[in-house]
Amino acid sequence: MLRRSFPFFFGQTTPPGGRRRAGLAVRQNRRVPVHQITDPDDDRIADYRALTDVELRTRWEPPHGLFIAEGELVLRRALRAGYPARSYLVDAKRVDQLADLDTGDAPVYAATQDVLQRATGFHVHRGVLASFHRRPLPTAAEVLAAARRVLILEDVNNHTNLGAIFRGAAALGIDAVLLSPSCADPLYRRSVRVSMGEVFAMPYAKLDPWPTGLDQVRDAGFTVLAMTPAPDAVPIQRLTPAQRERAALLLGAEGPGLTAAAQAASDVRVVIPMRRGVDSLNVAAAAAVAFWELGRDDPPFGGA
Repeated sequence: MLRRSFPFFFGQTTPPGGRRRAGLAVRQNRRVPVHQITDPDDDRIADYRALTDVELRTRWEPPHGLFIAEGELVLRRALRAGYPARSYLVDAKRVDQLADLDTGDAPVYAATQDVLQRATGFHVHRGVLASFHRRPLPTAAEVLAAARRVLILEDVNNHTNLGAIFRGAAALGIDAVLLSPSCADPLYRRSVRVSMGEVFAMPYAKLDPWPTGLDQVRDAGFTVLAMTPAPDAVPIQRLTPAQRERAALLLGAEGPGLTAAAQAASDVRVVIPMRRGVDSLNVAAAAAVAFWELGRDDPPFGGA
């Protein structure tokens, strides 16, 4: 099958040969080659194939040590966090959005929206994708040693909720996240996108074995606070200063919540008091409320 590379560059508005291709004009001083992809089955963009197939991506991305960032803001935050890029894949009409980046040795591929959709399985309306190398995860002990307030998640498998939780954690004073072995991958594309790239700002690690690994959290000086709607739980605003001092907030999946074993392994069961007969919140919303409450007495700080 014929596969062609169209070697125009960032920094030129007309490709070699003198004929201008619509939508490919860019302005940049560096000469970075952009390779035109015309075949959705081109092996050079294998990292981006069938991005909506969760099962396939789960089998492909972690074993190959990669993850996909969607959107210019997200990929810039991945670069800022120090993740090395493998390649970039952009809508041919938007290549100038990357013109100021130091792309290093990572190739830049451009394609029409039709080719992008056939390759990825969805309409890439943000127009910019990038494949990044993963980094080795720290150990739970390393994460705990550098944190004052941590979040622990059990069985959170909804990627949208996971991304929203990471975004709230980054914004509201959580220093690190620990995941039970059954949690979803925080670097899955949807999680990364919903977090707006804030997943890159949050140190995280696996906590294994589960739930006996909670003993390691307690041994590190943290009080494990299990979130539950149980009527006999302690209202979160009534925690003592000692319980707040080094808090490890434990949340479960949407719907089932924490397992009985995880609650039994915690120090205190806490609840967000509800009104009008509402029995629970979405896990990401509950997490944000709890983050704010635990950090309400923190010194003022500014965002970047």
